[in-house]
Amino acid sequence: MTGNVFTTGNDKPVFCADIGGSFIKFAVSPKPGVIEPLERVPTPASDWDAFVAALSDLIARHAHLVKDNDSTPLALSITGIVDPKTGVSIAANIPCITGRPVAAELSARLGRPVVAANDADCLTLAEASEGAGKGHDVVFCAIIGTGIGGGLAIGGKLVRGAGGVTGEWGHGPIVNTTVEIAGETIHIPRLACGCGQSGCADTVGGARGIERIDGLLHERAETSHTIIEDWQAGDALAEKTIAVWLELIADPLALAVNTTGASVVPVGGGLASVSALIDLLDGAVRKRILNRISYPLVIPALRQADGGLVGAAVLGRQEG
Repeated sequence: MTGNVFTTGNDKPVFCADIGGSFIKFAVSPKPGVIEPLERVPTPASDWDAFVAALSDLIARHAHLVKDNDSTPLALSITGIVDPKTGVSIAANIPCITGRPVAAELSARLGRPVVAANDADCLTLAEASEGAGKGHDVVFCAIIGTGIGGGLAIGGKLVRGAGGVTGEWGHGPIVNTTVEIAGETIHIPRLACGCGQSGCADTVGGARGIERIDGLLHERAETSHTIIEDWQAGDALAEKTIAVWLELIADPLALAVNTTGASVVPVGGGLASVSALIDLLDGAVRKRILNRISYPLVIPALRQADGGLVGAAVLGRQEG
């Protein structure tokens, strides 16, 4: 940890929106470090004109909150990929923006600067600037929810790779096919992944991954919530499932830390709320990395609830 204070660009207000497949959460950031939530409205996911109108109406209803409204940027956190070179978005849950340079087209329609980034990237930027990674030079944010993903910030700014793909430690066939648990060798098949490959960390790393591992080991169909609750209660079958999960997932996350040089790994996503699980993962990862860090490395993200909006606001000041 360096103790550096990273700038977030200018101090102008920013309108920001966290856009999911079901709802748009809209807010204003009147100054750096401050987010004022305003409204939540349904996402017109399949109708581009209605999507533009929804954002336009939100801005119009709250224009009185900022000076120089016409020049106030709009920053978007989107559940999908945004290519930093072309601006083209791919969002499975929001088909009306797929294939569009969404920021450029919105800027033309709304008459103001618009910037956009993936929601994991926005959480990463939020953690690097206002969360668990504040003051760290290199922040790798790991998302462990239904599946797994991530993002990378260096010097308080996003690293936005080719095609908008950075920090995706969940993909690439790198998961072990055998693990040793209490003297037992356990074989784990290379499971098919939604990305088209087999053996990706995403297939075993998130909540659905825990369920897949449990099903392979015990020939049953339990939910991740039940498995984790049973693990915390000392159930032997659940303990075996979590032990296998840990062996499979700690390796690729340690590789991501070694590759990026991150000095902190804030964890977002649903499983980040299980502090005992994240503590376990932290210990396993720190045993596997080259830089033997003595302080907690893998820790729950601090801005999970508003990370999309916070990160979008920071991005709006940096690029808007």
